[in-house]
Amino acid sequence: MKARIYKPSKSVMQSGRAKDKNWLLEYELESARVPEDLIGWVSSSDTLNQVRIPFKNKSAAIAFAEGKNWLYTVQESKKRQIKPRNYIDNFKYEPPEEV
Repeated sequence: MKARIYKPSKSVMQSGRAKDKNWLLEYELESARVPEDLIGWVSSSDTLNQVRIPFKNKSAAIAFAEGKNWLYTVQESKKRQIKPRNYIDNFKYEPPEEV
């Protein structure tokens, strides 16, 4: 069984960063998702694609996957870059770049 370990990005619907501290373990898709003919919903014969296991840190998720003898890939999260700005920078004139 294949699994993916990653740290999810911040939700775009809210500005808070409270839920992005945990690492998640998700199973890789074994079968393709196909739209159903009657309703048009997307279905899959693999029910494990709905399972997401949260962990406090990356090493706990890796230890869990290795304990089950699963193949796994770890996706490192990108480092957040904060560009400091002052309030006056919102009104600063920046001439357009010439092409």
